[in-house]
Amino acid sequence: MAVDGARRAEILDAAAALFASTGVRTPLREIADACGILPGSLYHHFDSKDAIVVELVRRYQNDLDDVAHAALEALQQPNDRPPAEIIIGLGEAIAACAVRHRAALLLTFYEPPAGSSEELVQRAARAPIMIQAAMLEALRAGRAGGYLRAGVDLALLADRLCQSMLHVGIGVSHRQSGGHRIAAIKCRILLDGLAVDAPGDQELDQAPAFLAANKLITGWDADAGVDENDREAVVRAIARAEFGRRGYEATTIRDIAAAAGLGTGSVSRAIGSKERLLTSIMASYVAQIMAGWRAVLRAPSSAVERLDALMWFDINLMTRFSEEFKIQFAGLREAPPDSPDLAWTFPTQLRQVKSLLAAGIQTGDFHLDGASLDLRARCLFSVIWMPQNIVHSAGTQAALALSRDTVLRGAVDRSARRSDQPGRIPV
Repeated sequence: MAVDGARRAEILDAAAALFASTGVRTPLREIADACGILPGSLYHHFDSKDAIVVELVRRYQNDLDDVAHAALEALQQPNDRPPAEIIIGLGEAIAACAVRHRAALLLTFYEPPAGSSEELVQRAARAPIMIQAAMLEALRAGRAGGYLRAGVDLALLADRLCQSMLHVGIGVSHRQSGGHRIAAIKCRILLDGLAVDAPGDQELDQAPAFLAANKLITGWDADAGVDENDREAVVRAIARAEFGRRGYEATTIRDIAAAAGLGTGSVSRAIGSKERLLTSIMASYVAQIMAGWRAVLRAPSSAVERLDALMWFDINLMTRFSEEFKIQFAGLREAPPDSPDLAWTFPTQLRQVKSLLAAGIQTGDFHLDGASLDLRARCLFSVIWMPQNIVHSAGTQAALALSRDTVLRGAVDRSARRSDQPGRIPV
């Protein structure tokens, strides 16, 4: 039995490494080869590839729950650790768990591929309730001790912190020089805020950068409809939903045709090929992103105002183009990134964020230290994007309030700080 247990663990470790590098489409044959056994021997331990995936997800979720239990137990014990150290320490533990279980994380960040077992669907839909509860208790303790200010929604902040930490495991930026600091830097941005002196909401709402973002957002409404007589437009809209739900790789022309109520020949004539269809869908999305960021960054506003407008633009973007977000994450699941520079718009946007951050630091609008400019820009880029579930559940205005209360102003009560205890820890 011990040999069987060791072999199961070996198969799971090999599958995790392959899924994390080549995606869930990795065939069982490659998993068997990595273990030095015949493919048929895998079935002595697992009924199917789906069973392997389920076990990987279970292992990841149990590990994350263990992190939560340890944090809750520590919070119940008397200690004199500073609140920042407790919160950031928990954040780093979550990020480390995400890195350890990157394959399972990628498989569960959005709904699993079409045709997955009911158990996998249920496990993937399971929210990380325990770890969010532990983070919420850490935040409540911080507020009770005067570290966090009143008015910040701690439940939303706990969700935001946990998801931001889990996101560390999706890319590979943590493998770069200084990458071990990413979790702490992202926590510091959300807790301390980036702005040295953030303007009030009314002033931010009237800033040229914010108005430029709003102009583009309003323009999306005029283009929201689909002409039912335009077959190509109808097929594109249906394919957008199918790609978002199933993932690009798992979706066939037959699936799109069935959802559209058309024959496969009619769909092929309308869109040419699946590859052309994906390019058409995502090219429009990319164009919207680039136009919005350009308009905001060129506006005659301060660095703080432009950062605020970028966050507002992206909040609305993920509402209006929610399927494109799902397509992107399904793509990460099917073909995990092996470079810190993720696909689509990331390289261009990272350069823009780096320039904005450098300009803000030079003018004294921003404060953020502790790592290279490139690493700090990567961390800032990540937190500019609000988690999609928060936007959908809380609404765009609440998401904006949370962005301003964290990334700009910080959740920390600055007025309560003493000059010898700034509330920030080195990274």
